[in-house]
Amino acid sequence: MRFFVFNIAPTLIEIGLVIGLLMYNYGIAFAAITLVSVVLYIGFSMVTTDWRTQFVREANVADNEASTRAIDSLLNYETVKYFTNEQFEANRYDKSLHRWEIARRKNRLSLLSLNTGQALIITVAMTAMMWLAAHRVTEQTMTIGDFVLINAFMMQLFMPLNFLGFVYREIKGSMANIENMFALMDLQSSVPTNNQAPSLQVRSGRLVFDKVCFQYQPERVILEAISFTIEPGQKVAIVGASGAGKSSLVKLLFRFYDPGSGVISIDGQDISQVNQQSLRQAIGIVPQDTVLFNDSIIENIRYGNPSASDADVYQALELAHLKAFVDKLPEGVDTMVGERGLKLSGGEKQRVAIARTILKRPPILVFDEATSSLDSKSERSILRALEEISQGHSSLVIAHRLSTIVDADKILVLDQGAIIEQGTHGQLLSLNGRYAELWTSQLRQHQ
Repeated sequence: MRFFVFNIAPTLIEIGLVIGLLMYNYGIAFAAITLVSVVLYIGFSMVTTDWRTQFVREANVADNEASTRAIDSLLNYETVKYFTNEQFEANRYDKSLHRWEIARRKNRLSLLSLNTGQALIITVAMTAMMWLAAHRVTEQTMTIGDFVLINAFMMQLFMPLNFLGFVYREIKGSMANIENMFALMDLQSSVPTNNQAPSLQVRSGRLVFDKVCFQYQPERVILEAISFTIEPGQKVAIVGASGAGKSSLVKLLFRFYDPGSGVISIDGQDISQVNQQSLRQAIGIVPQDTVLFNDSIIENIRYGNPSASDADVYQALELAHLKAFVDKLPEGVDTMVGERGLKLSGGEKQRVAIARTILKRPPILVFDEATSSLDSKSERSILRALEEISQGHSSLVIAHRLSTIVDADKILVLDQGAIIEQGTHGQLLSLNGRYAELWTSQLRQHQ
């Protein structure tokens, strides 16, 4: 808009005035040369600029590839060093930079072609005008003053016209640079957001999965007619082999995806018909893969409830059995955890995640392999803490270690997207089915 108001519009007005003055004072020949040269200049600039924009896109793609390669190898530097692949990563980065260099070279050479063509059109037009004016002077139908005036007109005309070509080139280049952003803005979520939807009202925390079917791709069914209920205050565990669909249940509960059919409801409210923010505020999760921000321990815990006081954060820290660990650190709770929590062990990161959830105090709790990174002693202490904070809360536990869910009110055994067994620990062992096999297998591993 700034270019249009202060440069483009005045230039177009000036072109029209100059052509009108030349036609009125000196005849149609001068006006025709000016008009043809302006049209040729603008047309050539637009066509050539559109052609060379492809090289800007190629350079952007190569630049993104090189940046992604560098960031990926740096974030996973431990893996690179484990396999002594420093030179391999350096070579791949160099190849990406080489593609960027080629694209940039094409960009600069195409710019040279554009500038050369524009200069040629201006030079030919100026030469034609000067030759025609000089011829009229020799015929004494024009004066030297007219000759100078026409020369000044043409210089005054082509200077802003040249700038107009620069502006168009910059605009097209900038548009190519932000095409990815526009494409991202045009993306529509597969889970529609309705800001006018009512907020979820959690009274007791009764969670129901009713004939839920789900698939990421049409040819592969993940969940098939899953139905179960978590009564208020109940602890329901889900076990099964990898790929059985356990984590997909959690994603559906948080409404990262919508089921293909069936209904998930909380206290009788279909979660697809309520505000997403209120839904996720009502659920707390301790994920298997804990990701921390490059901030202090206390701020990472406070992320569960940004408005929480320091006293609440310290209470959550103690309940998660982090106090003994934090007290040994020179900077205590102000210790920086590093990018993605690299300065903490897997168990320490998981305790921070548990403290976050404790601080959030949601009515529904989800534990996705919450003790997978803990040793046996820490696991027992954490399980006691989780049992304590789960009192009065509806809990969904995704478990691999069956020893952590023997006290569950109900255990569901998933296999290939279907519930094949359900009951308490004792009931499932007496069935001598799939759960009994998993239990026996894990007992042998610990012998």
